[in-house]
Amino acid sequence: MKFAVIVFPGSNCDRDMYHAAKDVLKADADLVWYENSNLENYDGVLLPGGFSYGDYLRSGAVASTSNVMQQIKAHAEKGKPILGVCNGFQILLEAGLLPGAMLRNKNLAFMCHQEPLVVANNQTQFTTGYEKGEIVRFPIAHGEGNYFCDEQTLADLKANDQIVFTYENNPNGSVADIAGITNKQSNVLGMMPHPERAVEELLGSDDGLRLFQSVVKNWRESYAVNR
Repeated sequence: MKFAVIVFPGSNCDRDMYHAAKDVLKADADLVWYENSNLENYDGVLLPGGFSYGDYLRSGAVASTSNVMQQIKAHAEKGKPILGVCNGFQILLEAGLLPGAMLRNKNLAFMCHQEPLVVANNQTQFTTGYEKGEIVRFPIAHGEGNYFCDEQTLADLKANDQIVFTYENNPNGSVADIAGITNKQSNVLGMMPHPERAVEELLGSDDGLRLFQSVVKNWRESYAVNR
């Protein structure tokens, strides 16, 4: 499986994401500069965290209008896995690939620490390596991670089982304790906590490794069936 790690001006977690995919997961991965991107030969797309375009306008707003997003949308329509973490999640929201929006944290402060999460849905291609209801620990590092949506959208997320991770102790005010959601087809996952920073025990947790392993395992099984 080959991953594209998209790099925007202001990305600062791209090397972490690349390390998780290439060095720890032992998958094929490339750092792909957004302007020179050709995603045709990639099986999955990873949108890392950071401050794309300095978070001008709104976090992720400028990056969401870049040409590479059209290719990412095409990948999503084909059912290929797309993972957006932190700023990557914000970009997916701004691009309309996921519903909802991000607000400032309820305490109006940047937060950076490990956070316990609940695996709310272990039936996506990102989460089959977990048990439903399992508590995992991923770091958070954001100032605008307060997920918001209207009541109808929240009802739809619950009805379609699109809520994948929730906070055990909601740190930022996110509606319904939401930490990560998918699209209806469950191949696009956006989450504020950083699984790529939790792939080795040296980092304080290796709970994030199973997320990447799940993606590769499910891709291989799908590839074998569709050959």
